Amino acid sequence: MSASSTVLEDSSRLSWADRTLFRFESVLALLGGVVIFLLVFLASANILGRWLFDLPIDGYVDWVEQAMAFFAFLGLSFTQRLGGHIRMDMLVGYLRGRLLWLSELVSALLMFLITLVLIYGSYLHFYRAYQIGDSSLDIDLPTWPAKLVVPVALGILALRLLLQIWGYLRGVLQGGDSPVAVPLIEDAATVAAKEAEAVMGSLDNGEAK
Repeated sequence: MSASSTVLEDSSRLSWADRTLFRFESVLALLGGVVIFLLVFLASANILGRWLFDLPIDGYVDWVEQAMAFFAFLGLSFTQRLGGHIRMDMLVGYLRGRLLWLSELVSALLMFLITLVLIYGSYLHFYRAYQIGDSSLDIDLPTWPAKLVVPVALGILALRLLLQIWGYLRGVLQGGDSPVAVPLIEDAATVAAKEAEAVMGSLDNGEAK
């Protein structure tokens, strides 16, 4: 599964924390999109400059390499909140109630522990680059800003996983099929219906214009 899932809300502190963090995650995802947008202009300028004036952008590859960390990692937590990461749920899709939320709780706990290890390792990688003044090969761009993005983005992901662990734990304790602040597992028919509704909505808006 890779489509976005429904995330329910209520008046609880968990739901408030979920919405608050989601606003910040949305800003980070937008920044990642802006970086991609700027890279499109950079690539166009590089191609046109090389073709028309034989003047490619100096250090083009270096800029692209540094930008990749921004658009690759800034949207991690945003996608986790929406349940948009690719996952295998052929077995989990048959579970219901407490058993389902227990399996999701175990998965979220494992992801959280792995994320903590990745935060530690990526921070050491950033700090080493900062200390030695590591730079790119062509135009000597400092590499530490791009390397700092990784532990920061993973730190936001860890916060998101903590909230989801809280949500799944509530689901285990309270039972039911609709816990808040976690992406709900939806069957293929529901996902297809949502995608069709989104497409039809886009078409209707286009016709209205």
